[in-house]
Amino acid sequence: VATAVAAARDAGLAVSLDLIYGAPGESLDDWRRSVEQAVSLGPDHVSAYALIIEEGTKLERQIRRGEVVAPDDDVQADMYELVDSTLAEAGYDWYEVSNWAREPSQRSRHNLAYWQGADWWGYGPGAHSHVGGLRWWNVKHPAAYAQRLAAGHSPAAGRERPDEAARRLESVLLRSRIAEGLPVSELTGEGRHGVASLIADGLIDGPSALHGRVVLTRRGRLLADAVVRALTV
Repeated sequence: VATAVAAARDAGLAVSLDLIYGAPGESLDDWRRSVEQAVSLGPDHVSAYALIIEEGTKLERQIRRGEVVAPDDDVQADMYELVDSTLAEAGYDWYEVSNWAREPSQRSRHNLAYWQGADWWGYGPGAHSHVGGLRWWNVKHPAAYAQRLAAGHSPAAGRERPDEAARRLESVLLRSRIAEGLPVSELTGEGRHGVASLIADGLIDGPSALHGRVVLTRRGRLLADAVVRALTV
């Protein structure tokens, strides 16, 4: 990793490191060393994601058979708090639940567009696109993708246009994850009524709510799904 980072710097490129925590057998001290090593490389941007056990994978089958112990939710929460505090001390600001950057200009523009509900075009096998409320996705297999293009056909495997209720739910789900937050005015009446209890529970920042925005606290980031459910009742 250090060699790759050095090569990227020599080439004049910005550097972002993606980290995954909660692997089977990984301790909090193991994770601390990983984070400290990442910070020592001086990346411009860091992403840190909890390991998700996907159904049908080898790891999922090993856990189901009892061969591997599943990641502990409480340990993963401790790991998130560790990476957040370590990066903050090193001068990185969180701008999305799993993403930190030294400067606003070093934030991921593509990901921000996604979280803010903007349009984007995706190219290549399995790529997703979203333009004007319509979303579509390409065939996944490279050979099938190439064959469709060679035949002059669209590589799209499917498309959909979510209705207003689905778009509203997705907006709350995505925009509540970013540091600039979600305008309270975009919530339904019942959702707005839930803000006060979320503040009392330490999940939403009180001063930000007074200024009309729903911004997650660190604890709220750990329980982001629960916050979204409370805001979309």
